[in-house]
Amino acid sequence: MTSRQSSEPWVRISSSEYGSPPAAVRLDVAVTRRGLVLFAAMCVIWGIPYLLIRVAVGEISPAMLVFVRTGLAAVILLPIAFTRGGLGVIGRRWPALVAFAAVEVAAPWFFLSSAEQHITSALAGLLISAVPLVSLVIAIGLGNRQQMGIANVSGLLLGLLGVALIVGFNLGVSNLTALVEMAIVVVGYALGPAILARYLTGIPAVTVNGVALALCCIAYAPVAALQWPHVIPSLPVIGAVAVLAVVCTALAFLLFFALIAEIGPVRATVITYINPAIAGVLGVAVLHETLTLAMGLGFVLVLAGSTLATRRPARTKVTSRATEPQPGKAL
Repeated sequence: MTSRQSSEPWVRISSSEYGSPPAAVRLDVAVTRRGLVLFAAMCVIWGIPYLLIRVAVGEISPAMLVFVRTGLAAVILLPIAFTRGGLGVIGRRWPALVAFAAVEVAAPWFFLSSAEQHITSALAGLLISAVPLVSLVIAIGLGNRQQMGIANVSGLLLGLLGVALIVGFNLGVSNLTALVEMAIVVVGYALGPAILARYLTGIPAVTVNGVALALCCIAYAPVAALQWPHVIPSLPVIGAVAVLAVVCTALAFLLFFALIAEIGPVRATVITYINPAIAGVLGVAVLHETLTLAMGLGFVLVLAGSTLATRRPARTKVTSRATEPQPGKAL
């Protein structure tokens, strides 16, 4: 993320930091009441998609769900994008934007929806908690090894143990194909921010998200046409899709930008820790899914491992200012 002057206080984060859990960075921005409200809203808004997806795929296909969700959200975000410079700001970076759309939206949203036809929303949400660990591995693969110490390696191993606990005690009731699909989702969510931070900095966040959603909608249109339901879906399904598109996607992106403006990008990523927990609780409370002790313990280990694995030395503490938040991950 680039650093430029603005009237809003921001914290400069590197490409390896984006999308990761909070780092040990000194912040000069006090958390305001507005910031707390936005933070709480985002924790809930990006914690409920797993529940809604589980409801939706009971009657419509994953491709149909992705098509409608991306289409409705794009209709909301693109007009805003055109007020921020239109498509001209993308310039020659269309290939990177297409790649970002593919790995951050098109593939993860389809495979997540497909997986939730066979596994519980609670299990899906808890597995997503592994994204920070995979993000770190990708950062290392791209050449960022400065933060790897004993604590970081220990965190990776602890996180892997947590994932093993979450999955291992559910192999008897889980579809193996669905677990592979969830692995694709996790890798996609981790790879997307890396593409974003390396190749798409400087483009307004709402433009990146709006165009990415529109591209995915166009790509899924032919498949959705072939799989169009023969009967009108039930009201719960229609409501789930509408909330996913309007609230959990379009509104969520706008609120996330506001949250970053209020408390900074590093603090904002704390929601990465909370969303999976909310997904698990909602799955149990609303859909009466099973949340085992092993799953809960595994989730705790993943969070602890993510904290250790992404911890940075104190000497990396910096403060700076930047004008444009980068797009966040919508589930």
